Amino acid sequence: MTITVAGEKKEYKDGLTLPELIELEDVETPQYVTVSINDEFVLTENRDTTVLHEGDSVEFLYFMGGGC
Repeated sequence: MTITVAGEKKEYKDGLTLPELIELEDVETPQYVTVSINDEFVLTENRDTTVLHEGDSVEFLYFMGGGC
């Protein structure tokens, strides 16, 4: 199946789960990343059971603190 990850179309096996994608994409500090699929945030309690589908668009969002 084809999904878009961080703006780039990629091919993955059917039935790919979000945890598998996080591992395949070598996401740094996965425990601190927020994931959006098709512009909707994935709740932490749903991450382990989320299955991706053909045409999904996935973004990994990192929130950083800082300032003066």
